[in-house]
Amino acid sequence: MTALHKSSGALNVTAAKRRFFKREDIPLYAMALPGALALIIFAYLPMMGLLIAFQDFNVSKGVFGSAFVGMSNFRFLFSTTDAFTITRNTVLYNLAFIVVNTTVAVVLALMLSELLSSKTAKTLQTIYMLPYFLSWAVVAIVLLGFIERDYGMVNRMLGGKVDYYRRRELWPGLLVFVNCWKNVGYSTVLYLAVISGISHDYYEAAALDGATKFQQARFITIPHLRFILGVSLIMAMGNIFRGDFGLFYVVTRNTGRLYPVTDVIDTYIYRGLTSLGNVGMATAAGLYQSAVGFILVLAVNAAVTKIDPESAMF
Repeated sequence: MTALHKSSGALNVTAAKRRFFKREDIPLYAMALPGALALIIFAYLPMMGLLIAFQDFNVSKGVFGSAFVGMSNFRFLFSTTDAFTITRNTVLYNLAFIVVNTTVAVVLALMLSELLSSKTAKTLQTIYMLPYFLSWAVVAIVLLGFIERDYGMVNRMLGGKVDYYRRRELWPGLLVFVNCWKNVGYSTVLYLAVISGISHDYYEAAALDGATKFQQARFITIPHLRFILGVSLIMAMGNIFRGDFGLFYVVTRNTGRLYPVTDVIDTYIYRGLTSLGNVGMATAAGLYQSAVGFILVLAVNAAVTKIDPESAMF
């Protein structure tokens, strides 16, 4: 009997191998090979550089020749006030971006879906999307044209000489607004594509029952958005420890006076490499950022799975 089970198990394994290596699947494997090689070369092989986080890195000795210092780089990073500041700024800004951008994008998508003129709707979609394609360097120049101390539009309209790049209290709200202005168009089009796929029968039945537009949005449209909202939330939470480098470095013009409210993990790593020359600590900060982001993705996905399994990523 045992021999029979073993032989049947071996046959199943052999059958699985035959199914996996079908001759007709060779073209598919050939098509996937370049992408797989690119992923291995550019994503997985560079991970060996994470060893630098545990080394007193010396360029002349290389990754495998530098002295191993264990957790010293992490202890040095977390023993300073910088770790708390950059972590606080990164997390709070990303939470604000998630809440504000998602709310604004859903509201705009709902408003566009109610427009009767398709030409007007497409025109507005184009207008909303345009900032998304601008680089942060262009956005920084546009913002400078508004808030520059001597010739900025805001100061000329108000008749003042306010140096906005020295006013820390203004920048949290300003950065949230700029990020929303630039990125909300993409999310709006994404949600609008989902809304356009909802059957009109739901709305017609709701209208016959006397439902208002607000009630239709609340009980029909938003529930249909739960999947894309769940996936977007999981992805956003995974990046909650990643700051948008262009926003926090270029738009703020890397102004040292604003560091307490604009410095995030990404800008701190960049300055650690360019100004301080501390490669080990910069790598340790990057590893800390990636590890926490990975854990958050798993945690948020698990939470979403319990609430609504259909909205989870995996």
